[in-house]
Amino acid sequence: LTVKATGDLHVDYHHTVEDVGICLGKALALAVGDKSGIARYGSLALPMEETLMTTALDLSGRMWLVMKVEFPTEKIGTFDTELVETFWQAFAANALCNLHFVLHHGTNSHHIAESMWKGAARALRQATTIDPRQTGVPSSKGTLIG
Repeated sequence: LTVKATGDLHVDYHHTVEDVGICLGKALALAVGDKSGIARYGSLALPMEETLMTTALDLSGRMWLVMKVEFPTEKIGTFDTELVETFWQAFAANALCNLHFVLHHGTNSHHIAESMWKGAARALRQATTIDPRQTGVPSSKGTLIG
């Protein structure tokens, strides 16, 4: 996947970061369709240097974001760390998933943010894997569409 985004970066990164989260969330929602045969859930405890992050998600068709993450700095280079939550909020709302991040420990803002993206990618890999034991949509309601 290659993403090319242009925006009003001369103002700040907010809208561009949010729009990328929206687009990637919508792309995931389209890619999984009605979710027939997928595992639905994914989670991972990811160590990265001094950081340990747990990421868990449910491709439920309903949006929820929980971020128990604090960044020790306001910026990573020129990037505002508050935009990490902006991205994940937009992603979860448009992917229609429950997404949880819990930072157990970490002192480097770069490692904390990086562990969130890598953890989400691995959890998504699990959740979108075809489960040969799963027939149809993995829901007692018979649907996972919001």
